[in-house]
Amino acid sequence: MESTSPSPISPAAIVIRDVSKWLIRPDGAPYAALLDFTLAVQPGKFCAVVGPTGCGKSTTLELVAGLDRPSTGTVSIAGRSVSGIAPGVGVVFQQDAVFPWKTVLDNVAAGPRFRGQSRAKARAQARDWVRRVGLSAFEDYYPHQLSGGMRKRVALAQTLITSPRVLLMDEPFSTLDVQTRSIMCDELMALWHLTRPAVIFVTHDLEEAITLADQVVVLTASPGKVKAVFDIDLPRPRHIQEIRFEPEFVSIYQSVWEAMRSEVRTAYARTTRVAVQ
Repeated sequence: MESTSPSPISPAAIVIRDVSKWLIRPDGAPYAALLDFTLAVQPGKFCAVVGPTGCGKSTTLELVAGLDRPSTGTVSIAGRSVSGIAPGVGVVFQQDAVFPWKTVLDNVAAGPRFRGQSRAKARAQARDWVRRVGLSAFEDYYPHQLSGGMRKRVALAQTLITSPRVLLMDEPFSTLDVQTRSIMCDELMALWHLTRPAVIFVTHDLEEAITLADQVVVLTASPGKVKAVFDIDLPRPRHIQEIRFEPEFVSIYQSVWEAMRSEVRTAYARTTRVAVQ
């Protein structure tokens, strides 16, 4: 079901209200990455954000994480304004953010150790999470000895071990092959169900977004703002290779793509104009 307005703003785990973010181009001219952007994500809900390249998806995550601040408007988590790196927020980046000099076990234990846990307690907790992501046999391996999908599992365990209230994911599976990406979607769903943080998941893949999310949000071409919100009522658990051919899934996909199509064309037209100048 589609709506063109955001979910009710209270109570919510994440609230982005009337946010604009101005950035500077290489030639020194200002431009709006986000403009009058409003979005709410309820506790325990999985929100996927899609839109054309350059529409401000990653900027949105940076604002929620507290890595940057809006030019105007407010961002809050659990009713508290975000004014810096926000506690209780986990981030999984597009590129691997694991420590190359640490083993799988010590990578996963890094968060608890940073928060003051003893080495023995942190490693015991990490060992449990390594087991949950199916890497018990690899806990003494280093990241360069793992496949891309295995490193993503390490990154997920490294983030979820801290029990974040909010999980932000910036195209985390985009570098993986299609088969591994499908498996990682299933892995993510299983792990998310353990703690049910509120999630904002940025992706370009509509099948991935619909399979994972309770809500798919379509952004406009730059400057980014919410164009449409689709509530995904498909029953869980969902497996992308099985559900993608279901008539209801196909219908949702067509509706989301219809909302996104013109924005993709607008963004593409802008890049081609710049290229020929």
